[in-house]
Amino acid sequence: MSLLHFNIGSNQDRRKNIRLALDSLESNFTEITISSLFESPSEGFVGSKFYNIGVNVETDKNINDVVNILHDIENTLGRDRNLPKFSSRIIDLDLVLYDDVIDDKLNIPRRDILKYAFVLAPLAELNPNGIHPQERISYLDLWKEFQSSKEFDLNQYNIDKLFD
Repeated sequence: MSLLHFNIGSNQDRRKNIRLALDSLESNFTEITISSLFESPSEGFVGSKFYNIGVNVETDKNINDVVNILHDIENTLGRDRNLPKFSSRIIDLDLVLYDDVIDDKLNIPRRDILKYAFVLAPLAELNPNGIHPQERISYLDLWKEFQSSKEFDLNQYNIDKLFD
């Protein structure tokens, strides 16, 4: 079984769309663990704030099947792939990690891990001792470096639970 980490984001009907995405993931994967819920500003455009959540799953599916499942879920939930890269999203499901696989074409591990708190924070929460396959440093240590370099206060973004 392979350990995977996904990031789910939405800034349109956020709770509903993230819950629907989680339901779809639960029908496709086993051993699901969900992070706290984080709220973050839009990046690269002016728009509503996003909710983001990290998800760990285990699977015996290959990486291409996983990517196809994520795209199918996004399509089912109404994601418009004709929108610009940086724009509002009904739903965004990103494969962040697939075990220790490094695949530049598929962007695995996702380069956003090192750029955005909304990707790194849930990853570090669920996998604090996991080691980034390229950086060779734990996700918790990457998070500590991120916080100190950006003077980032996670508490202002962590809204804890999706189901309150």
